[in-house]
Amino acid sequence: MTQWPARLVLVGAGKMGGAMARGWLDAGLPGASLAIVEPNPSPEIASLAQSRGVALNPRIEAPPDMLALAVKPQSLDQAAPQIAALAAGKTLVLSIIAGKTIANLTARLPEAKAVVRAMPNTPAAIGRGVTAAFANGSVSAEQKRWCERLLGAVGAFFWLKGEGLIDAVTAISGSGPAYVFALTEALAAAAEKLGLPTELSMSLARGTVEGAAELMARESATSPATLRQNVTSPGGTTAAALAVLQDAQGLEDLMIRATAAARARAAEMAG
Repeated sequence: MTQWPARLVLVGAGKMGGAMARGWLDAGLPGASLAIVEPNPSPEIASLAQSRGVALNPRIEAPPDMLALAVKPQSLDQAAPQIAALAAGKTLVLSIIAGKTIANLTARLPEAKAVVRAMPNTPAAIGRGVTAAFANGSVSAEQKRWCERLLGAVGAFFWLKGEGLIDAVTAISGSGPAYVFALTEALAAAAEKLGLPTELSMSLARGTVEGAAELMARESATSPATLRQNVTSPGGTTAAALAVLQDAQGLEDLMIRATAAARARAAEMAG
């Protein structure tokens, strides 16, 4: 079985970093192997560290096997001088910092050689995330296996063949949960327009989205198109609604334009 990195330092333990740390520990990473660097740890992170034997804000004397970066993009310049010495030698740098390319990272961490850039999404907090990553040419086979195990501990994991694809992943799965939440809001608003009470409208919308997602997860061998067709009787109510959603300027075109805008913005952020 693939081993965990013996010494892993996580820099940044906000919502995503904290979710990853929790997922790693739940999947079997020994608490003694993990150190968390977080200047303002939440009570949840402090409790996690104490209960699982994780070092919180220790003095780190030597580069670890892996340095995982989960700080906010705007905080990287401030954090880089403090952690640059840790990204040296054979250390693998794993970055989940949105919008920061490998070139951005190595410019700020000049000793870094092996770098993996990853894009997870927020369902990682419940172990149902989707993460895609790109590894530069200095990343070893063993280091790739570390990433597969660590990032796979919080959901599905995929390797990308080019770093440029990260922007597309950001537009689809990185930002994707927000699209689903927006759909739920819109469905609830539509229910109110049809005369249903506000609380019931939201309950129906949330329950429908949750149930449909779970059905799709359980029926993974069945395509979404087939699942849609299974709900749609010819000439019925669902067909009438889908005719509106799928007209010439309908849902697919809207999603194409929305994700193109997200990808373009991701490219702008990356510089």
